[in-house]
Amino acid sequence: MRFPVIVRGFARFAVLMVAVSIVTFWLVSSSPIDPVQANVGQAAYAGMSAAKRAQLEAFWGSDLSFWERCLGWASLAVTGDLGTSLRFNAPVTEVIASRATGSLALMACAWVLAGVLGCVLGIVAGACSGRMPDRVIRGCAYVLSATPTFWLGLVALMVFSVFLGWFPAGFSVPIGMSASDVTLVDRAYHLVLPALVLSVTGVANIALHTREKTIDVLASDYARFARARGERTAGIVLHHGLRNLMLPALTLQCASISEIFGGSVLVEQVFSYPGLGQAAVTAGLGGDAPLLVGIALASAALVFAGNLLANVLYGVVDPRMKGATAHVA
Repeated sequence: MRFPVIVRGFARFAVLMVAVSIVTFWLVSSSPIDPVQANVGQAAYAGMSAAKRAQLEAFWGSDLSFWERCLGWASLAVTGDLGTSLRFNAPVTEVIASRATGSLALMACAWVLAGVLGCVLGIVAGACSGRMPDRVIRGCAYVLSATPTFWLGLVALMVFSVFLGWFPAGFSVPIGMSASDVTLVDRAYHLVLPALVLSVTGVANIALHTREKTIDVLASDYARFARARGERTAGIVLHHGLRNLMLPALTLQCASISEIFGGSVLVEQVFSYPGLGQAAVTAGLGGDAPLLVGIALASAALVFAGNLLANVLYGVVDPRMKGATAHVA
């Protein structure tokens, strides 16, 4: 019975990759940005002969139709060659590999922090429903959910980096230091503030949803019976309701991977953090279709992995849920 499930999983993953690549190519082809003009510069393009422009268009494939570019890229992609980045003048796989480490570290820290804070705040708010802690947490969650990530990053940069001087003003390593001298502590120090800002992306949603589930748990029959036996609210939540609270929180946490990846694009731009998000912006401004498709496939694979992780964790949290499928967007 496990083999058909694995086959269906691989089939869904393959369909997802094909769909993402086609849609990304279509969006780039529909963009008004001319890759040749964007990469050679306005002045150089204005003084360039028509023959030279045609030569560059043929070299970069911008003179081909959408389906010709898409099928040509696909014929190389099946062999593991995702093409060459126009902006970085390097294979797409090398560009993604060189920038994935920093981005994955940033997103992983923000993802874990958002899940832990969201669950804790949601449980506290639900257990104190209608009281001051609940009102404060709900108010903060509403404000954070309506706050643009890039604006919050700018405010955090001005307050904690410029005015207070607690954190560096940007980049992933100290400026002017050679790569061999950079320590893990230096990288972690530059990671703290961007990760804190990025974690806000998922905290509010998880906290508000967990709050509602906590209220439902405390209003259930088994919670009333436990309260009648003299158990306190904290004991009821920890001993009887935590497992029921974890399942929806896991679904939201895994679904937030796509939101965190999208937020990382803005955060990396604000903090000049060299990662996949900053590379995606550079590729978009330059009409770099191969790199954009490669980054889109990497992000789709992350979301798919989050869905798979939710299914695995369901069985760990509650053995009755083994084989259940988490619907993660």
